[in-house]
Amino acid sequence: MRLGIFAKTFPGADPMTVLAQAKAAGFASVQYNMACSGLPSMPDAITPAQAQAVHHASEQTGLAIAAVSGTYNMIHPDPAIRAAGLARLEILAAASADMGTSLLTLCTGTRDPHDQWRRHPDNDTPEAWRDLLTEMEKAAAIAERYGIRLGIEPELANVVDSAVRARQLLDAIASPSLAIVLDPANLFEHATLPEQRDIIAHAVDLLADHIVMGHAKDRTVDGAFTTAGTGVLDYRHYIARLRAIGFTGDLITHGLEAREAPAVATFLRQALS
Repeated sequence: MRLGIFAKTFPGADPMTVLAQAKAAGFASVQYNMACSGLPSMPDAITPAQAQAVHHASEQTGLAIAAVSGTYNMIHPDPAIRAAGLARLEILAAASADMGTSLLTLCTGTRDPHDQWRRHPDNDTPEAWRDLLTEMEKAAAIAERYGIRLGIEPELANVVDSAVRARQLLDAIASPSLAIVLDPANLFEHATLPEQRDIIAHAVDLLADHIVMGHAKDRTVDGAFTTAGTGVLDYRHYIARLRAIGFTGDLITHGLEAREAPAVATFLRQALS
């Protein structure tokens, strides 16, 4: 597996500055965010020069652009906001080749109108699922048009809140453009060690043929997110399960401060050894 990090972990508004810091911290790839180019994360326009600057920084530093973040609230209660997010997703898709990547990561969304990472009780309604299918079909059509893949991440706060829901979505859309980004810390808040291992093993086995990226953060005993290696997540088990399905892709850490990055790289490298 290749060890990577969210580029946005590091300060800077140009790709060379940001990627140089990621390399110095000990990583081999990044999940890029257009904020690292001084743009909104989901910009209304990306010039060819701005996209090619990302690829140039990748070549100069030797860091791969494993993916670019394309998260927006796909089931926002306001259809106009969903439409604006989809339009910006196509802008990212059109620039992906110039940036040197073929993977955009997604957030399946929530009915919460203010925070796409906050759970809402209406996420469980048939209407929310219907809206997700409608939006995902449009997103998949964009991805197929530009020859890229979309990485869906199961997340407790979103409408796809489990591996089972992710499998249902993959089966319903049946597009070769859809893939899975698996973050085990997104699959539980509180769990005993045996429960946690069962959740991770079940998710990896259920989604195995679609997993293209692993994420790496952690949970505290109180259920809060924390930096990889400082919580309760059993990384040896997580990595062993990924290896058991033949996964050799990127393991991308996030949810940490730049000053923590070298220590996290060391922790994950040891977990991978």
